[in-house]
Amino acid sequence: MDDLKIKATKFTPEISFDSKNHILEIRGKSYPENCAEFYEPIFSWVNNYLSEITNEKIIINIELLYFNSSSSKALMNFFDMLEEADNIKNINVNWIYNSEDDIMLEYGEEFKEDMQTLILNLIPK
Repeated sequence: MDDLKIKATKFTPEISFDSKNHILEIRGKSYPENCAEFYEPIFSWVNNYLSEITNEKIIINIELLYFNSSSSKALMNFFDMLEEADNIKNINVNWIYNSEDDIMLEYGEEFKEDMQTLILNLIPK
């Protein structure tokens, strides 16, 4: 399977999904004009990726400086997709935030509360 690489823009995060090493990274700011349009190919890639692997350890690094409410919903959809992947039991999500950014810490804590099977690590930087 090919990796997924999308360069960051002023309004969208960098997407770096490495299918061979099982490291998926989202970094930057996320407030695209059309959130559904931006995230649709990403979700499609993730669905294909999850259907092709079994029992791999997956590391997900999310380091967002800012995101809007539409992006928050997209992140929840992303986490839901990961939680529904019955064939994969070892997924670790790293929520990386600036140690002085209480808002991003709070968002990470809220996402962590909503997760049922995923492990979310809050990592200050």
